[in-house]
Amino acid sequence: MNTFPLQRNSGFSLIEILVSLVVLMIGLLGFASLQVHANTAEMESYQRVQALILMQDIVDRINANRKAASCYVTPNPTGGTNYVGTGYSGTPVCTAGSAEQQTRAVEDLTAWNNALLGAAETNISSGSNVGAMIGARGCVEYDTASKQYTVTVAWQGLSDTTAPPAGLSCGDGLYGTSSKRRVVSSVLSIADLTS
Repeated sequence: MNTFPLQRNSGFSLIEILVSLVVLMIGLLGFASLQVHANTAEMESYQRVQALILMQDIVDRINANRKAASCYVTPNPTGGTNYVGTGYSGTPVCTAGSAEQQTRAVEDLTAWNNALLGAAETNISSGSNVGAMIGARGCVEYDTASKQYTVTVAWQGLSDTTAPPAGLSCGDGLYGTSSKRRVVSSVLSIADLTS
């Protein structure tokens, strides 16, 4: 015979289940927030890699066509903008070097413009370009004092961060706040061997 009195535990299991569900829901909400941040970071990383590839592409093209390097500089006289890519509607013009070098420079700038617009990848169902960054723009500037070209690719980030340095003006003012503008840049020096 049991000598211990029976205790009433009715409702205790229900409270345990409710507390467990609340703890589980808090954990799942934290996991969902982590997933959102991971997806944002993944997209930011993807865009940066695309920008680096496109920046290096035009640097290589300029290096391969050095005699017409000045043709790659933006602003373009017929375009009215200081960039190619999103929002550019001009036609590249080249007057330096031989006719073959001029043609190559125009083809290179046209190809770079199309790549900045995402022509490397298309959506199968809609046929739209999806391969580049959000609002991708490319700038090539020449500094006569240092005789160096600065190649910059700018795009819109997904969240606010620190604004790019003031010296990198490609796409400045075109992405809302400067803290959403992302840039990658490279300096290119072309030796003058005629002196």
